[in-house]
Amino acid sequence: MAAGTANGVTWTKPILTPEIRAEISAYFPRYPNKQAVTLPALHIVNEKLRCVPMEAIPEIAEMLELSPAQVHDTLSFYGFFKAEPHGTVRAWVCRSISCALRGGDEVLDAMCNKLGVKPGGMTADGKVTLEFGECLGVCEHAPAMLANDKVYKNMTAEQAGLLADELRAQADAGG
Repeated sequence: MAAGTANGVTWTKPILTPEIRAEISAYFPRYPNKQAVTLPALHIVNEKLRCVPMEAIPEIAEMLELSPAQVHDTLSFYGFFKAEPHGTVRAWVCRSISCALRGGDEVLDAMCNKLGVKPGGMTADGKVTLEFGECLGVCEHAPAMLANDKVYKNMTAEQAGLLADELRAQADAGG
């Protein structure tokens, strides 16, 4: 919960909305126990809030009947989750050995230049976040990129410049 103090009164505001809580709870019957819902819960929070704020961890833990440390362990294991909001469109350029050998660094550089960000950064308008990924699992199509749910294969630096414009358009359309 987010907390604050005003005029000597301390208040707390839940991070998880009733809608987010309902979506997480809907997973309970699908799994053998609540602990197994940890990863889906983190994905739901990340999708709805564009991040998993640290203040949400105790709330998730309470719903799943876990300690906050258990939820944090899962959260910190996956590089996908961030504590700060990411852009409406989130893109990863693979930097595995296959992608690196076939021009992945040039693709990343071209994307960074076109978007005006450094790896891991978000455009000034908050619409596109560009990161590098360890492996996207499509080595036979290296270099590869992932933007939201779409995989881009056999990328070139030239294509990356065009794709940057496409990602901005996707962000303008809401993701």
